[in-house]
Amino acid sequence: MLTLNTVVHTHHTIANTEVTIRPMTKEDAELESNFVHNLSFETKHNRFLEGINDLSPKMLARLCDIDGKNAMAFIATILHDNKEQQIGVSRYACEPDSNESEMAITVADEWQHHGLAQLLMKPLITYAQHNGISALFSIDLSSNTAMHRLAKALGMSCEKMPEDSRLLKYRLSLAHA
Repeated sequence: MLTLNTVVHTHHTIANTEVTIRPMTKEDAELESNFVHNLSFETKHNRFLEGINDLSPKMLARLCDIDGKNAMAFIATILHDNKEQQIGVSRYACEPDSNESEMAITVADEWQHHGLAQLLMKPLITYAQHNGISALFSIDLSSNTAMHRLAKALGMSCEKMPEDSRLLKYRLSLAHA
């Protein structure tokens, strides 16, 4: 079993910039708030399935309340002007009484199409597997081509949501991941 304290931070070079991927903590609330604030309308719409400008304090607290058991998140950061800046996040939150978990991934607009989403998914998948999660799923807009490409690359199944034809449900069985 992995825990928040046993996860190793990883370092990668993308576009000649060192990127660190590490678990999110409650202390990252300001990073998360700035990250979401700076996303384009389209990226925010794809992530939250609605138009938002900024996270409410309640939503920010919920997104940063990572206990390492029922909720887990990894963030990608860079140093920008000698300050840590978040450029991506992958997360899951367990469904009550289920060993399947809803997941989400978001990459800052200027960092999309550099392979960061796959780098963020690797530790999330590994962490979920080591903590008894049997599958990760994501509900996304059918127009979200970036998620479609990522899901295909990860070997996720895809089905249309019967109650809303604009939504797709991607599912990754962790027994085969």
